[in-house]
Amino acid sequence: MARILSIDYGRKRTGIAVTDPLQLIAGGLVTVATSELFNWLQNYLAREQVERIVIGEPRQPNGAPSENLGRVQQFVARWRKTRPDVPIEYYDERFTSVLAHQAMLDGGLKKKARQDKALVDEISATIILEDYLRSRKL
Repeated sequence: MARILSIDYGRKRTGIAVTDPLQLIAGGLVTVATSELFNWLQNYLAREQVERIVIGEPRQPNGAPSENLGRVQQFVARWRKTRPDVPIEYYDERFTSVLAHQAMLDGGLKKKARQDKALVDEISATIILEDYLRSRKL
């Protein structure tokens, strides 16, 4: 089996998480500068087998599109045009940042570590991927 990769796309930084090859466990991988995301993904896919990419769909709590949705849609359109062999799909990412902060608190991270936005992005990508995996089992 190939891995599933998830993206928490941000204006400046993007968190990335990935499953193990059996698609059982999701784990944070890295946070990259969004301007380098496309090339980073291309390099990663040259080394690892990835079945699909799940990208967080940014919405407000009431379901309305967030300001970042346009940027995410542009990235998805570029990906689908350039790499149609690796499907990319949207997954609701509402509240993932809140859940990431809570996970950091529950994990006992000190205040300075909880302020690391790159870590928050990576944890958010992991939460997106865990939720996606759970939804497939229902």
